[in-house]
Amino acid sequence: MISPNERPIGVFDSGVGGLTVVKALRERLPAESLLYLGDTARLPYGTKSAATVSAYAAEAAGALVRQGIKALVVADNTSSAHAIDHLRATFPGLPVIGVVEPGCAAASHASARGRIVVIATESTVQAGTYPRTILHLRPGATVVSKACPLFVALAEEGLVEGTLAEMIARHYLDPLFSGPAERHGDCLLLGCTHFPLLAPLFARLLGPEVAIVDSATTTAHAVEDLLENRRLAAPAGHAGTLRTLATDDPERFARVARAFVPWEMTADMVERVDLG
Repeated sequence: MISPNERPIGVFDSGVGGLTVVKALRERLPAESLLYLGDTARLPYGTKSAATVSAYAAEAAGALVRQGIKALVVADNTSSAHAIDHLRATFPGLPVIGVVEPGCAAASHASARGRIVVIATESTVQAGTYPRTILHLRPGATVVSKACPLFVALAEEGLVEGTLAEMIARHYLDPLFSGPAERHGDCLLLGCTHFPLLAPLFARLLGPEVAIVDSATTTAHAVEDLLENRRLAAPAGHAGTLRTLATDDPERFARVARAFVPWEMTADMVERVDLG
């Protein structure tokens, strides 16, 4: 038996992208144990309807809850945009935090002139959650959202630099950051867990005058605050562990995951689970 504070934090995503959140959590909270679930059998969530996303998110969360987690992190941006309220209602008493609110708070603070560009998947953009949240936090801000689905494929294939990556980045970003500096965005919010892998490329193309906000890092800070406020933090000196679950081929999960994390990832480190 372990104490409630030693129980793991559950993290789920539609695939491997949420490992950027896991990486940030491990760096920020090394004492915390993490249980990650990638619903790779049903990815991508970003092209699904809101109803389907909510149903999938509840099933993924339920699988983690049955493992005895003490808090739930919704690393999937689409699920955070569509299903966060549904998850909180489905699992009352369980602290649930998504990536949207921390990212919006950080972008609202980082933007010098209140001109914020959000890049995400199609479904996340259609949800409109990012603009609504930013405008709630910073009334009068200008928010432009852009679906950038090709960035997901680039990240999963490890093509985060080079001619192809730069060409696609310019295709998406140039229309959003062209013209007089006072008219285009001064903050780029990465609204997909895949996109932090491309952040160095974005920074090089956009220059130092554009702040880049990574939801993974800001979410780790928000989780730290949540655990402290709920008195759920792991005891000092506790050695945090990581378990990884996937709903499809562990071999492919491990291969793609190597682009997202700095630690070794092999197929035997990934447990196959069925959510049906």
